[in-house]
Amino acid sequence: MLKIGLVGSGFMGSTHAAGWAQTPAQFVGICSADAARAGKLAAQYGTQVYSSYEALLDAVDVVDICTPTHLHHEMTLQAARAGKHVICDKPLARTPAQGREMITACEAAGMKLLVAQVVRFFPEYAAAKGIVERGEIGKVAVVRLTRCAYQPKLAADNWFLDPAKSGGMMLDLMCHDFDYARWIAGDVDSVYARSVRSADPAAPEDYSIAILRHTSGALSNVEGAWAYPPPMFRTALEIAGDAGLIEHPAGSSTPLGIHLKAKAGGDAPDVGLPASPLAEDPYTTQLKHFYNILTGAETTPRVTAQDGLAAVQIAHAAMESARSGRPVKLSEVQ
Repeated sequence: MLKIGLVGSGFMGSTHAAGWAQTPAQFVGICSADAARAGKLAAQYGTQVYSSYEALLDAVDVVDICTPTHLHHEMTLQAARAGKHVICDKPLARTPAQGREMITACEAAGMKLLVAQVVRFFPEYAAAKGIVERGEIGKVAVVRLTRCAYQPKLAADNWFLDPAKSGGMMLDLMCHDFDYARWIAGDVDSVYARSVRSADPAAPEDYSIAILRHTSGALSNVEGAWAYPPPMFRTALEIAGDAGLIEHPAGSSTPLGIHLKAKAGGDAPDVGLPASPLAEDPYTTQLKHFYNILTGAETTPRVTAQDGLAAVQIAHAAMESARSGRPVKLSEVQ
């Protein structure tokens, strides 16, 4: 039986723990900087807390890294040295150089590196991809994607708001849609972007638009924000081809919505998460797929480590474009 170890007991660690409980894998234990939170999570799923990352690695076949972004690189390298497969939450790494090193280390060790770009597992996004692949809307010309949420609000050590750790909103949040745009329209040649915090780093909230020029000639318009009042999270999808249009508008069932900023407190989670009305959570669907890849039941990952690296490169091109005010080619991003 495949033995899984989870690193991190925060919002995404808790989400992945719930997903692993729905698979045949043996959920061996948790390692976390927050021992109290890890203890509650371990008790909930009948597993144990490990006092160190090294101890967890010794007990598992696969490590699922759900830690802050700046920790992904070293933890993956350590897992590869220990001969363990790695599942890494998005974004793959804080920088493209780190991502490349992670991929090289896992390949050299003969270990799989799977990246949790979960949007590929949301049914509406996967269905749209199928429609495009079948040629039902012809050649893709324009992709429009929206992902706008409230700013993550951790009570202590809110690493999301430290660009050195998270990369900021364009890397942490928009990497979802950068990956999806590339999945739909192919490799990206250049990016032109604008963002609030590039103009004013002290701005209380962030909003950005990035235009991706694909090598196929298609254009993607990607909108992202940490600016909505909790618990709002809005996503939208539109793919236009020369023979038709796919549309999944945000809030389509609500013709008029009024959302007021809440007072201090409230019951919104620390980090925004798009809702799904389906019986199976897309995060669980993703982990079941990863389990199948790791056990050989499936041979082709829906998302590869190279895909995860490409999303990081696109995000960094967008960040540089917003900073410099010029289009940035992917070939410039190191």
